[in-house]
Amino acid sequence: MISSYRASFNEHFSEKKYKGFLEELEEGFAGIPFRVAETPVFIPETLKEKLVAAGAEIVKLIQQPDFKQLTEKSIPLNWRVPAENGQPHFLTFDFGICKDEQGNLIPKLIEMQGFPSLYGFQAHLGETYKKAYSLSEQLTPYFDGIDEAAYITLLKEVILGTHQPHEVALMDIDAPNQKTAIDFLVTAQYLGIKILSLSDIKKEGKHLYYEQNGQKIRLKRIYNRLIFDEIGSNTGLFKDSFDPREELDIEWVTHPNWFYRISKYTMPFLKSEFVPETFFLHQLDTIPSDLENYVLKPLFSFAGMGVIIDVKKKDIEEISDPENWILQRKVNYEPVVQAPDGGVKVEIRLMYLWAEGKEPVLCINLARLSRGKMIGVRYNKDFDWVGGTVGLMEK
Repeated sequence: MISSYRASFNEHFSEKKYKGFLEELEEGFAGIPFRVAETPVFIPETLKEKLVAAGAEIVKLIQQPDFKQLTEKSIPLNWRVPAENGQPHFLTFDFGICKDEQGNLIPKLIEMQGFPSLYGFQAHLGETYKKAYSLSEQLTPYFDGIDEAAYITLLKEVILGTHQPHEVALMDIDAPNQKTAIDFLVTAQYLGIKILSLSDIKKEGKHLYYEQNGQKIRLKRIYNRLIFDEIGSNTGLFKDSFDPREELDIEWVTHPNWFYRISKYTMPFLKSEFVPETFFLHQLDTIPSDLENYVLKPLFSFAGMGVIIDVKKKDIEEISDPENWILQRKVNYEPVVQAPDGGVKVEIRLMYLWAEGKEPVLCINLARLSRGKMIGVRYNKDFDWVGGTVGLMEK
């Protein structure tokens, strides 16, 4: 999108360079099971300013005194976790890049989460693109004058809190075998924390611990990467470990309730040029006559599961739990990233860190390139110049 960088990158691109980039990205880590795109996204200043403004509008809603009241019904009763704190530690907002009526680039909100994303991997990815392709030192994946050192310092503050690294662990169901395991490994390298599967953690009274070299190490804080939707009804997984819904002497980063509070559930409350019109399905007075311009989304799902793109009136009428669905005006992605054989659509995720008692800070970004009907791996099989990437901006 910054035409000078794009033209130069494409002119000098080769499959050999791309292969070398992937080898450098994976060096010292396990292989990456998801597709990483051939190219970064070069974000122009005008689009960057709109992304920052769009994010600021959403943050303003989240910081309203009545936000918890607005979102109280977002948390499923069977997944409510006690001892919720006053703020999330992470905010991520996904924007599709579109064009307005004047032909200018504009971000449109697709989804949002109060849950961590690839905060370790994206820093590593940005530096590797720059190094492997010999890109300008004037390019950065960071916002607001942040550099890598300042970013990692803030990441430590948010994830470690007041504790020592050995008292903090990154946790997922089966952490080593998650698709995002490389992010876990990079994060552990930056922070010195343990990576634990749910089964690695045991409970005594209200305390949690893990074992290392025959010693019990008490956990004070969990960097939570476990999504309850993945557990589903399989709560037997908690039997030999611990149940997060019990009263525990543990700090959560971030508390699991925020996964639901800041989610698709929040979108109907947002009124902005950067947010497509969104309705709770059970509050819809009449079904729009132009359903081809809408998409139907379940509130409680992730990775695009359950989304109905080509909505029919019958689809809406057959939903038995409309309170758990939203109807959202479609966003028309513009193929603004120029690949050697045509345009590619892009989605940009703004990633914030929010240290306790402070203001949220927009730090870094994640981008995804797509030629398919939707953003995401399952919709982009057999394409090149698609997949996960990062936006680079001029300092």
